[in-house]
Amino acid sequence: MLASLPVTDLVYTGNAQVDGEDRRGWILGHFMPPGDVRHSVDVEIKWAIHGRGERREEWVADERRSTAIILISGRFRADLPDRSVVLAEQGDYIVFHGVSHTWEAETDCVVVGVRWPSVAGYEPPSGRMP
Repeated sequence: MLASLPVTDLVYTGNAQVDGEDRRGWILGHFMPPGDVRHSVDVEIKWAIHGRGERREEWVADERRSTAIILISGRFRADLPDRSVVLAEQGDYIVFHGVSHTWEAETDCVVVGVRWPSVAGYEPPSGRMP
């Protein structure tokens, strides 16, 4: 007979909105407890619900990680140093690496953010538009 780990050590089910409440929507990454199947140093995942007009006031400057933002519903704008990208149709997405950015919810919206790698203690500097 093969020995195996209990399924509960390899599987987690939950609700992204509920599970992310204490971490600004982040549900997977280095910040989860070691041993939790949601702990990862490779990737971070965020479920974000934003109200119309909600925005990131400060620019994320000197970013070194990669980011993907996928629109679930609504209208969301990502502002980059050289342009703005509007996600307007369900499934629209943007991917960027090492690019300073900020954002605004043009309508009530839901987005999924994916960032990699997940770096413990890394806090990109915030600042004015580069």
